[in-house]
Amino acid sequence: MRTTLTIDEDVAKLLRREIRRSGASLKAAVNHFLRLGLMVAGKPERKQFVVHPRPLGLPRGLSYDDVEELVEALEGPAHK
Repeated sequence: MRTTLTIDEDVAKLLRREIRRSGASLKAAVNHFLRLGLMVAGKPERKQFVVHPRPLGLPRGLSYDDVEELVEALEGPAHK
């Protein structure tokens, strides 16, 4: 398909830079980036993953201050 395309100056600058970098023709570069943009635009928006923190706490009488004592209380004296 042949068409006339008017490209904004900032986009043209980026396109010229990419053509110099890759050595591709203008046609190949425009088609490549149009494909990329159209593929991304066609994908449904993903639902954001959200973590809901929950207070875990410790059983009454235990503390994180002495980890060795905590491990022994939770796993027993044979944890070593």
